[in-house]
Amino acid sequence: MKGRVLDGALLRLSTSDNVGTTVDDLESGTEIDADGRTVVLAEDVPFGHKVALEPVGSGGEVRKYGEVIGTATQAIEVGEWVHTHNCESTRGRGDRAAARGESA
Repeated sequence: MKGRVLDGALLRLSTSDNVGTTVDDLESGTEIDADGRTVVLAEDVPFGHKVALEPVGSGGEVRKYGEVIGTATQAIEVGEWVHTHNCESTRGRGDRAAARGESA
């Protein structure tokens, strides 16, 4: 498996990622040792979803796979669930390419 599982709970695929992916359903208040820093989940996070490992300001880049995958639509604190309610995908956005007159 590429990446590293943090405290048996989150998969961090690249050291430059500011999110980790849950490897199970996790409950609010779960504490995760993320390379010597404690991340406390602010809410329940379902299996396969992202959790912020670092704060991301509104408009900031969300990084996974060592790449930018989205933009924060509001400030995201460490331990918060990162999903469509606070992050807009920047991957596979044919709608944006079309708006610029480009092919997707």
